[in-house]
Amino acid sequence: MSRDASHSTSGFFDQKVADSYDERNNRLAPISEGLHFLMRLTLASLPESARVLCVGVGTGADIFALASARADLTFVGVDPSAEMLEIARHRLNEAGIGERCELVHGYVDDVAERDFAAVVSLFVAHFVQRADRPAFYRAIYDRLAPGGRFLSAEISSDLDAPQFPGMVEDWKQVQALMGANEESLASLGETLRNVLGVMGPAETEALWREAGFAVPVPFFQAFMIRGWHADKPSA
Repeated sequence: MSRDASHSTSGFFDQKVADSYDERNNRLAPISEGLHFLMRLTLASLPESARVLCVGVGTGADIFALASARADLTFVGVDPSAEMLEIARHRLNEAGIGERCELVHGYVDDVAERDFAAVVSLFVAHFVQRADRPAFYRAIYDRLAPGGRFLSAEISSDLDAPQFPGMVEDWKQVQALMGANEESLASLGETLRNVLGVMGPAETEALWREAGFAVPVPFFQAFMIRGWHADKPSA
């Protein structure tokens, strides 16, 4: 995320959470596998030897999903959680692809390169507070090469829509599967509204356009998880 973000993922992902992150997320493998499958399809046209920036790289799942399909790709992964990055580094080296990856402790603004063929950010944007979201998207835009592609998936819902209470009930099933306790499930609607920076799809797409991207294209939805991709204009 952008350095300007006042509410960072680092506070959410300490050592305890980092150690159990993959185990909890494996319970949602059908969702993540579907998302990664579609991500690969939408990035299939990346040029040979393309550089990909993974924002909020976590333990490296998104790099694995792309590296397994394209041996020519190289990656930069950035994350504010040193604990998550250490796990990612170990996993990537163990898989023999660490030499294709550079890991940066910090935020999007800490990445010096500005000519990536693609930027991927999965399950990150909803941790960026609403006031900081324009700077977050602009920082990503600035690090893409002309014609480069941004791909993102986040929790997204219109908080005032009549469907919102029903969507919260569905989302509780996801959270329960990941081990949420009764207290956190009871306050889930409040968390989505006041703790996370959840935005509706129309607002998210408007911010992408304001950052300079071409028209965002929806490519994925699973309950409240929505995904888009959009290109940086070539000229």
